[in-house]
Amino acid sequence: MRSRLGLNIEQTQKLIMTPELRQAIVVLQLSTLELDEFIQQELQENPLLEIKDEGEPVAAEEPVEEPDALEIDWQEYFQDGSDLGYISGPRAEQRPDWNRQNLLTGQPTLQDHLLLQLKITTSSSRDLKIGSFLIGNLDPNGYLKITIKKAAACLQVSPAAVWRVLKLIQHFDPPGVGARNLTECLLLQLHQRDDMPPGTEIIIRKFLNDVAKGRLSRIARYLNLSLPAVQTAVDYIRTLDPKPGRSFGGGQENLYIVPDVVIERVGSDYVVLVNDHAMPRLGVNPLYQTLMRQEGKCDAATRHFIESKLNAAAWLIRSLEQRRLTIYRVVSCLVKEQREFLDKGLKYLKPLTMRQVAAELGIHESTVSRATANKYVQTPQGVFELKFFFASGVEKNGGTAAESIKKMIAEAINKEDPANPLTDQQLQEFLQRQGIKISRRTVAKYRDEQGIAAAARRKRY
Repeated sequence: MRSRLGLNIEQTQKLIMTPELRQAIVVLQLSTLELDEFIQQELQENPLLEIKDEGEPVAAEEPVEEPDALEIDWQEYFQDGSDLGYISGPRAEQRPDWNRQNLLTGQPTLQDHLLLQLKITTSSSRDLKIGSFLIGNLDPNGYLKITIKKAAACLQVSPAAVWRVLKLIQHFDPPGVGARNLTECLLLQLHQRDDMPPGTEIIIRKFLNDVAKGRLSRIARYLNLSLPAVQTAVDYIRTLDPKPGRSFGGGQENLYIVPDVVIERVGSDYVVLVNDHAMPRLGVNPLYQTLMRQEGKCDAATRHFIESKLNAAAWLIRSLEQRRLTIYRVVSCLVKEQREFLDKGLKYLKPLTMRQVAAELGIHESTVSRATANKYVQTPQGVFELKFFFASGVEKNGGTAAESIKKMIAEAINKEDPANPLTDQQLQEFLQRQGIKISRRTVAKYRDEQGIAAAARRKRY
């Protein structure tokens, strides 16, 4: 068999992941806060990019198709005042109640709160040292995570001295702080009150496990109390805080969510607003525009550098606008599909998949996924993650979302007779009468996900 050399012309289509396309994908999946950080980084790396003031026209333009070709009519380029669709229309007026002084910069930690009380209650340097060490060994819930013996060994003091300071800390606010276990935590809170029902203390000491499992009859039998008396004591115990330190932050938590999209009701319709007010408006630095207009002001290498940065700036502005339009289209489709949810509430949330939205908009499913990743939407029903609207469902006249079923279960339990609470089997039969086919195991799963106890633990005497 003889081999030959030859030339053949073949036409093929290939998808090439260019740096510009990769940047557009990254920009699309960033949240508003992440996007602001990304823009700030680009502003530092690209000298042609700058932040435009309100009302100042944006001077960015179409990217050059062939970055290697330097023979471009830049005079005509900059005289064309159009932009890439990065809309520079009138921005919303600043709300009069906006004030930076209203923003909380930090939250005191549990340790800060306790150290302040320690300094007020004692002036002994030795007690301050022991108390600071013990406070530093409290977990976020307010429990002491070191033994008295080990603390004494670390501080080289007697266990009695550590115990004395610990007893002092256990009288600080919040009540129950400094306890070594749940029983001690509840007893510390109990001893600061004077209205406890009979049998409360002994139930805390010996029957907490039975309280957790709803075995009130067993408690009543052991203590020779009536079921209503045990119920009263258990209700009182449940008013105590098992985690007294959880009301204090760690000092660095995010205190609020900035929605990426806002859905507002205007009359009988809904309007979608992409929240781009937190992002700066970008444009091209006029100094470099002047250099490109004037012939002979810069050499070939400088001109090439300016052109490459100009293309990068134009692509970034194009990517920002493309991101805004994609998010707007996706959320507008969600408004159309979830209109009943917006009008009536969680019970009317419909099952929806990203594939359905992608087919409706004529885009790829991965684009919908990136457009909804790490983003939140503010609606008349509350603030939700965009992924929330892509809910699974069960069979019923086109489907019922799982979140809707959870809402129906919660409402049925809220209306039940406390003396005869609904079992999971009865809840399943209730849903089947509504036309929803669901197993008892799934009912129990949805109930547990909402933090609702089983029927035996909800029963009242």
